[in-house]
Amino acid sequence: MHDIPSSYSRRALPAALYTAEQVRELDRRAIQAHGIPGRALMERAGAEAFTALRRRWPRARRIAVLCGGGNNGGDGYVLARLAHQAGFDVALGWLVDPRRLRGDAAAVAETARAAGVVMEPLAAGQLPGREVLVDALLGTGAHGEVRASWREAIELVNAGHAGRFAIDIPSGLHPDTGAVLGEAVRADLTVTFIGMKQGLLTGAGPDRCGELKFAGLGVPQEIYAGLSPSSRLLSAASMRRLLPRRRRDAHKGDFGHVLVVGGGPGMPGAVRMCSEAAARVGAGLVTVATHPQNLPAVAAGRPECMLHGVSAASDIEPALRRASVVAVGPGLGRDPWARQLLDQVLARDLPMVVDADALNLLAEAPRKRARWVLTPHPGEAGRLLGESTPMVQVDRFDAAARLVQRYGGALVLKGAGTLVCAEDVPPAVCREGNPGMAAGGMGDVLSGVIAGLLAQGMAPADAARSGVWLHARAGDLAAAQGERGTLAGDLMAHLRRLVNPEPDDPERCGA
Repeated sequence: MHDIPSSYSRRALPAALYTAEQVRELDRRAIQAHGIPGRALMERAGAEAFTALRRRWPRARRIAVLCGGGNNGGDGYVLARLAHQAGFDVALGWLVDPRRLRGDAAAVAETARAAGVVMEPLAAGQLPGREVLVDALLGTGAHGEVRASWREAIELVNAGHAGRFAIDIPSGLHPDTGAVLGEAVRADLTVTFIGMKQGLLTGAGPDRCGELKFAGLGVPQEIYAGLSPSSRLLSAASMRRLLPRRRRDAHKGDFGHVLVVGGGPGMPGAVRMCSEAAARVGAGLVTVATHPQNLPAVAAGRPECMLHGVSAASDIEPALRRASVVAVGPGLGRDPWARQLLDQVLARDLPMVVDADALNLLAEAPRKRARWVLTPHPGEAGRLLGESTPMVQVDRFDAAARLVQRYGGALVLKGAGTLVCAEDVPPAVCREGNPGMAAGGMGDVLSGVIAGLLAQGMAPADAARSGVWLHARAGDLAAAQGERGTLAGDLMAHLRRLVNPEPDDPERCGA
């Protein structure tokens, strides 16, 4: 195994992800169907949060707890009481007067007051000198734009130099979409409870949550029965059955023939990386169809790949007849040569991966088919939908679902918390990956990975899910020496390791 920094150490989270409404239903089941008092859950949440705070900041003794109303504020009152009883110097600032609280939140606030916790209206003067700021302001009930007083409180938290700890969810982050509602706490650590909220893992969620932990609060497993998750996390375990150990009498023809189509004049790099990625994950044969100017550069960089020069669109026909899978778009361009070449490719009913400029051209002439994987980043997704990039990011789950409805097949919406969607299956969310992958050529590698898996017999949705996880995990391994300066080509050796079965390495897909 490779040693990797803690920032890439993805501690296990539940695979099942839920919307905020579904988590409220889980709460209701625990309380009403299984007789766990709501206050008991609140006490458990506050205790779990305090334990997490002490583990993350073991030397901290001066903390500020910022409480709103409702259950999230109640969790904060419990944490403040426990910290005070443990000898911490606790400043508790509220935005909702404790006398206006109701139910369990009112009860735990009164218990904190009786224990000696000093409670005052939140003011900027409470925060200087504090080592950790605890965000128990808004919780999962916030869906509209954060109002002025709450926004000011969030800005106070973000402006400080102390550690920032969010209870259940960073205030101002949409629990279902991962969008920032005007402003959101930028936490160093978030501990969430009972059900993983899908918005914590995509869009702005990963950045705003920081390190993410889960606490089930001891609820019985029965409360999850019959409630279908809104989405699921990708993991190595879900990939293993799709890449079994190869037969000893296998030959290259058993593992497909990928044709990479792209590379306008002077653009050899994208097709070169795409083709190597397809080969590194196990495609039997790879051919690159590109502008003749690019042939020497591709041949010099990866001689194992076959080459096919394309001056006119019709030149690609012999290569298409030999291919079992096509990856089209890397370095393609949008000139007449590119448009005619894409039309020639789309005239064939081959499984394919569509990326980069092929997506931009597809947006101009939409069509729908089942046996393809589209891999847009948010800008390309916006063009495919005829809307702006920010509109896509407001609700990535909805945008991905609409893309599948309009274009068919499987859809990979790239970005932090990449989504993989297909008809009739829950979306999948990729937790792996890192900012070092925000570099040229990474998308070309992903297209090659998915194409290589398609060539080995995977269905489009399976190839998309497996390819996204492999690509992201390889990116984390490649960034082990630091994110800045990670290159797309650095992923290749890690891709090869991850797709090869080793009984003693549970991370490999073929294990």
